[in-house]
Amino acid sequence: MPELVERIDVDAPPEQVFAALVDWERQGEWMVLTDVEPDDDGGAQGVGGRIAAVTGVRLPFGLFGGRRIGVLDTMLVTRWEAPRRVDVRHTGKVVRGTGTFEVLPRGENGSTFVWTEEVDLPLGALGRAGWPLARPVIAAAYRVSLRRFAAYARAH
Repeated sequence: MPELVERIDVDAPPEQVFAALVDWERQGEWMVLTDVEPDDDGGAQGVGGRIAAVTGVRLPFGLFGGRRIGVLDTMLVTRWEAPRRVDVRHTGKVVRGTGTFEVLPRGENGSTFVWTEEVDLPLGALGRAGWPLARPVIAAAYRVSLRRFAAYARAH
């Protein structure tokens, strides 16, 4: 399974960074082209929590109720170790695999946020053949998202 790992240093303590990370409803403020919401009554704040994300475009003029249209990514929280780590299993039809979000202490009041995705590529051989082209684009979007996350987490 292909793996993508990106990281960024954040000038905030791990507890603050973790709280910003698992504020799922506001994740769209930092994650590129994505809106996220908990898909359960508990706000997906522990193992067994469910999250739904849509990555795509938002059409103008309030079409589709101002919602994004794109790829639906449903997730199940499979590991929860506050304030250090959250794992999710992507359970959708297109996006499948495992995501890991780690918050590592760095110095007195800093953290390093590490985002790892193990991707179960769709479309079989075609997906595997296309991964070398898709990977740099996806990695670039992750890096933009991480820069936005660092600012968001500092202010959270």
